Amino acid sequence: MKTNAPAQKLLADHTGKPKPFFNMPLDYEQGRLGLAFHEAGHAVLALAYGMHVKTSEVIAWEPDGGGWAMTGNTAHQSHNTPPWHFAAMCAAGELAQVNYLMIYGLWTPERAYACTADHDREQAIDVLAQFDYELGRDHVPTDGKSWGMVRGMARRKVGHLWREIRTVAHAMNENTVLTGDEIADLTGLTNASLVEVAS
Repeated sequence: MKTNAPAQKLLADHTGKPKPFFNMPLDYEQGRLGLAFHEAGHAVLALAYGMHVKTSEVIAWEPDGGGWAMTGNTAHQSHNTPPWHFAAMCAAGELAQVNYLMIYGLWTPERAYACTADHDREQAIDVLAQFDYELGRDHVPTDGKSWGMVRGMARRKVGHLWREIRTVAHAMNENTVLTGDEIADLTGLTNASLVEVAS
């Protein structure tokens, strides 16, 4: 665990606003592994859907006043990814974290609520809107999908890839950060080539 807080960009959502923090009623090791499952959910579905993953990591630090705080980050490139696959990848983190709680005998309503990742949902909504796909928070838009439908897609994929997610989560918990190529080696999935974007 670092003694200093990470760079502000790692604590911000896709719009640059600070990500919300919830009190996770778990001890440090349980919370860290849960967050590793969250990031592994994003990373494994990203690879499964043909995205390039740069890194996926758990970031933990000791805030002023003691205790611990943590967040995670999965850096990826989603060039030519079907929009609904991108949305399902966004939903996968929270679902994998809640699944971890259930499988490891740690689930409570409070802990499940603390896994809420509205910033992942909002990123999916904003990115899909750029391509004229409508993703509704709590309704099914005409010719679109609801977040509940996307979570259903992601839940099926998380279940299908649970062995890979579990493998990556434990490796990430041990090593803090994994590259996309390391995740590909651990899972047998392919890390798509990075697409060079002209500036």
